[in-house]
Amino acid sequence: MITSPFWRGKRFAVLGLARSGAATVRALVASGAEVVAWDSNGATREALSSPSPSKRGEVGGDGQSPAASFGTAPLPTLSPQAGRGLLSFADPESIDLAGFDALVVSPGVPLNRHPVAARARAAGVPIIGDIELFSQARAWLPGHKVVGVTGTNGKSTTVSLIHHILQTAGIASRLGGNIGLPILEQEPLPEGGVYVLELSSYQIDLTQTLDCDVAVLLNITPDHLDRYEGFNDYAVSKARLFEMQSAQGYAVVDDGAEADFGVLDNAEDPIIEFIADVDVTGQESWPALQGPHNLLNAKAAVAVACHFGVSDKAIEQGLRSFPGLPHRMELVATNHGVAFVNDSKATNPESTAPALAAFDRVHWILGGQSKSDDLDACAPSFGHVVRAYTIGAAGPKFADILKVHVPVEQSGTLANAVTSAAAQAKAGETVLLSPACASFDQFRDFEDRGDQFRHAVEALA
Repeated sequence: MITSPFWRGKRFAVLGLARSGAATVRALVASGAEVVAWDSNGATREALSSPSPSKRGEVGGDGQSPAASFGTAPLPTLSPQAGRGLLSFADPESIDLAGFDALVVSPGVPLNRHPVAARARAAGVPIIGDIELFSQARAWLPGHKVVGVTGTNGKSTTVSLIHHILQTAGIASRLGGNIGLPILEQEPLPEGGVYVLELSSYQIDLTQTLDCDVAVLLNITPDHLDRYEGFNDYAVSKARLFEMQSAQGYAVVDDGAEADFGVLDNAEDPIIEFIADVDVTGQESWPALQGPHNLLNAKAAVAVACHFGVSDKAIEQGLRSFPGLPHRMELVATNHGVAFVNDSKATNPESTAPALAAFDRVHWILGGQSKSDDLDACAPSFGHVVRAYTIGAAGPKFADILKVHVPVEQSGTLANAVTSAAAQAKAGETVLLSPACASFDQFRDFEDRGDQFRHAVEALA
């Protein structure tokens, strides 16, 4: 766990106690902070509270007095180096936030419309996230480097590939941010390690001081526009990753994003590497990195690895051995010469387009909760589509768009689409789940959708 004496004796309100929120609470309390936490789920709150009701109201290990008015429950000491802070529960919308050092919120809290954001601003309380807390703790960590990767599409693959190449080269690294274990939950790296962070625009919005040794912007396409005034404001959010860098920070940037949005305009004299200019060859020997989008992801990862002095041999070994990620161009089975590929993570047309381009003859399963009224980004690869199978809420709309270009059927459900596509696909063709939509109309999340695809394919046998 990452702790910091910087937080000792400070007061924090924490809203949202899922994985990153719970890790935040534990790290702050272990550091000797006073934390008032809240989640609408009572079971989630209970999971963080003291296992012994009799301990409620006792003094924390650092001698702080309990905040009895909130029903304080001290957590056990979580770090031998840190005094014990105090944890209590109250909805930050119902308490006076004046005097708090920060309101820490989940990236899922919409700052543009949630009433707690207005309350915090009125009280002059900074609104931050766990990545900002990590930034504050860096001065007390062993010497290290930080890589921050943002972009609309490709972030998870790119950070995972960077992490894999570094580990292949024998460099200690941790993967965190918008992927895997929350960064505050992880053990600090030894001297010389590299923290590799996937950063969404929401996380960047909650971060003020993260000075990345290497900042990467993969691309910018329309997404999450319900949280921003418009596309340009979304781009401005991404650009802040470079604004937080010190002078001569290393910036790996999509040249299109720089040309269209000037994402480096407010950066402090960075060393710039454009992704398209990175020289790599041999993609045919990287099994988990096929398609034009993965070539760009690989170029970004190679630029980072080269910056840290990784040898060409270790880079090539890392590219060849990278296992890929679940739900991202994942080959789940090959039946009778037909490949079944799970690309459930493709939740917008821009992220689906590269998957369509990667295969010559595709039976395309798409649909769900749409983020776009068109499929224009996918249009250049309609010639690869043998047949389309639409599902979910966007199914009828997308069927209307596609019917003038390709054969299409409205399957309704994923199970129906898999069954129909499997019956019609021939050897050498690909059944591709790349929905171009969010999953929440029919599934818990994109992982659940991908898992259901895998189960449906397994049932064919």
